[in-house]
Amino acid sequence: MRRVVVLTTGGTIASRPDRRGASRAVDGAGTLLARLAGEPGVPVEGVDILRVGSYLLAPTDMAGIVTRAHEALADPEVLGVVVTHGTDALEETAFLADLVHDAPRPVVFTGAQRDASAVDTDGPRNLADAISVAAAPEAAGLGALVVFDGRIYPARGTRKTHTLAPAAFAAPDSGPVGLVRDGAVTLTARPVRLPVLPLAELDLDGVRVDIVPCYPGADTVALDAVTAAGAQGVVLEATGAGNANHAVCAAVARLTAAGVVVGLSTRVHAGPVAALYGNGGGVDLIEAGAVPLGSLRPAQARILLLALLARDRDPARATRDLPLLAGTSPG
Repeated sequence: MRRVVVLTTGGTIASRPDRRGASRAVDGAGTLLARLAGEPGVPVEGVDILRVGSYLLAPTDMAGIVTRAHEALADPEVLGVVVTHGTDALEETAFLADLVHDAPRPVVFTGAQRDASAVDTDGPRNLADAISVAAAPEAAGLGALVVFDGRIYPARGTRKTHTLAPAAFAAPDSGPVGLVRDGAVTLTARPVRLPVLPLAELDLDGVRVDIVPCYPGADTVALDAVTAAGAQGVVLEATGAGNANHAVCAAVARLTAAGVVVGLSTRVHAGPVAALYGNGGGVDLIEAGAVPLGSLRPAQARILLLALLARDRDPARATRDLPLLAGTSPG
């Protein structure tokens, strides 16, 4: 039977307040689907995977979700897959799915900002929209997508931009690729698809990549601590277009020489990393061995580096492939 598979993992869309007023994920797939305002227009199969807030997910959990989505797509009768997910870490799991997505049928991520007990909860509408996109022939070949508040975003470059508002997600450097309203899907752009990584090599167990912020007056204590704890990779959340200071540059040179992969991102909302400044800036960081990651922000840059290191734990290969998969190299 031609159908859409909905994989539920918890998050606000499945949450209700306890006696303290603290929300916890409690609703399963049956409850989420029963709360849809009307018939979705396509048969839907609900499958429970997890029931947690996404702030509790580890990378191995994210890989498990991605694997379950690919297992569902192995059935040719499945039109597409929807994953309901907490919004805190949705951008990471969606990007991980995109990195290994080699099927024409989409995996669509969605969630909610208002819990299931709210009279104006946005969960049922977001879920209905995501089902419509997953079933739409127009979505073929788009990879992993994020559907939220009536907009369709590519997984790559999409991130949570508001803590509470229903329009919680944006893709600042590219914008949405379409809209969905009352079951009607309209595409306005198609995301650029980059080479995919083999799902079979996505073994994240034991792979550690940390994000280290750079800020005025930052020293190397955090950088040294995460590598001493076993990080095989580090993403620098630099200032501006990708700048730090002399101490951080020296540490990057030392760590990359020792086989630690260092990716260079930024804390700025939009725009690419660019090698503009010396004297401890981006030019010096890149000369020290940091790899500029274009418009990828730290959360997704970390996922990319985790996936590259997971293949064979080869830092030289990961460093070589980072620009291609970050979208900063033509190949």
